[in-house]
Amino acid sequence: MDSFDAGAGGILRQPKAVWATAGASVVAFMGIGLVDPILPSIAQGLRATPSQVSLLFTSYFLITAVAMLLTGFVSSRIGGRRTLLVGLAFVVVFAGLAGTSDSVGQLVGFRAGWGLGNALFVSTALAVIVGAAAGGSAAAILLYESALGLGMACGPLLGALLGNASWRYPFFGTATLMAIGFLCIAAFLKEQPKPARKTSILDPIKALGHGGLASAAVSAFFYNYTFFTVLAFTPFVLNMTPYRSGAVFFAWGLLLAVFSVIVAPRMQKRFGSLKVLGGSLVLLAVDVLVLGYGDHTTAVVCTILSGAFIGVNNTVYTELALGVSDAPRPVASAGYNFVRWFAAAAAPYFAPKIEEWTDIHVPFVVAAVTAVLGAVVVLVRRRALTHEAEELQPRHATEDGVGVFAN
Repeated sequence: MDSFDAGAGGILRQPKAVWATAGASVVAFMGIGLVDPILPSIAQGLRATPSQVSLLFTSYFLITAVAMLLTGFVSSRIGGRRTLLVGLAFVVVFAGLAGTSDSVGQLVGFRAGWGLGNALFVSTALAVIVGAAAGGSAAAILLYESALGLGMACGPLLGALLGNASWRYPFFGTATLMAIGFLCIAAFLKEQPKPARKTSILDPIKALGHGGLASAAVSAFFYNYTFFTVLAFTPFVLNMTPYRSGAVFFAWGLLLAVFSVIVAPRMQKRFGSLKVLGGSLVLLAVDVLVLGYGDHTTAVVCTILSGAFIGVNNTVYTELALGVSDAPRPVASAGYNFVRWFAAAAAPYFAPKIEEWTDIHVPFVVAAVTAVLGAVVVLVRRRALTHEAEELQPRHATEDGVGVFAN
């Protein structure tokens, strides 16, 4: 699917329910990178070490990983609209509580609750958007992917703007925005039809018995370790003011959005999914290695540039995960995400620990190695992954509902 097949008109002519869900999706994705520019400020304000503050990501994504087994179970029983509202309510409550924290332990705990709410919301949002959208699934998917990119880009910027006054304000700001999203969805979104078959908690685990899906998940696990080393550990290395750090990660997010939505699908059509993914993983490995050993200016440039490779990888991994398995796409997506989000939980914890045990360069060496390992899995398991590659018609999702949270 070319990113522009849907046409600008199709994207813009959407019901209020679609815009309400897409707007809330932007804020939900903002929450991932929101704390990036203020990590040093949080460490200073709560008298915590970098490894302690990095647990903000670890708790968030650990709960997100486990919640992947619950999202289909919940939404297939109470419906998409109620699942979105429950998820938003969790985010509002726990983001607000995070801003009141008096210790890093409290903040880590509140981020875990935030992660549960975000998982429930984001994993359901695309299915709801596709079901309510006008102009077919292509326009809805492009709108959702745009929300993803915009959220990843604006999260660090909001964190910097509000965090420059106090590290607490970004959490209060997120709670306020998500409360507005809750009201908009409650007002404009009608209940969506429930799936004909209820999803079991174990269905995503069973789906991983498929060799192709398991291969994509393992490769994405290694890649995610690299991704979140950049996202969670680099702010301590750059050691910049919230404004400057926010600007760096805003530029990073813009590249991620452009390469995910525009560049990656075109590269897939020309070269094929596996070649694009393998090449992008190797280039990401080189980038983070240079980031770790370069001077400050080089580190800034490489941080921004990594957004391009991450954007490409996100899109291609989604295609592989959703196209290679014979399981229903929501189930395949949940199983895939269950595996790979554990790496997103591990990297923020281990990167600063590795620095404490060795020096500041070694965490990036490890991140480069994990990116290469992801490419090796793609190479070794290419036969299991070739089904989707041979049929290369990128499908981010269809009407049966799948979250691009796979990104």
